[in-house]
Amino acid sequence: MRVAFATDDENETTRAVARALTDDGHEVIGPGGGESWPDLGRFVGRAVVDGRADYGVVMCWTGTGTAIAANKVPGVRAALAWDPWIARGARLWNDANVLAMSLKRLAPDVAVEVLRAFLDTPEPDPDEAGNIAAIE
Repeated sequence: MRVAFATDDENETTRAVARALTDDGHEVIGPGGGESWPDLGRFVGRAVVDGRADYGVVMCWTGTGTAIAANKVPGVRAALAWDPWIARGARLWNDANVLAMSLKRLAPDVAVEVLRAFLDTPEPDPDEAGNIAAIE
């Protein structure tokens, strides 16, 4: 799977997420350089909508800013998640295609669990099709 990944800072948590992506066999698509968090959110959102990536992952201090920026790209459904249940629900019930996480408030192992819960949920719940269509 191709995953667009961008973060506006680097720490143990972001490195753990990047390592998990490659260790799990995903092709990682990243921005060219040190853009601001709004640019990074838009980069990931565009990569997903343009088909260069299957899913996106954005990280900033809270995760909120990059989620908002990604959601400005038509067709993006970015969800901020802080535990695996929220991440899985974002895929199942909202058909989220971009995962946003805090790089400051998540421990590395938790961030990896959240990432895997998101990416390991391939299809939304068919019972939610009407609700998902209503948010387009």
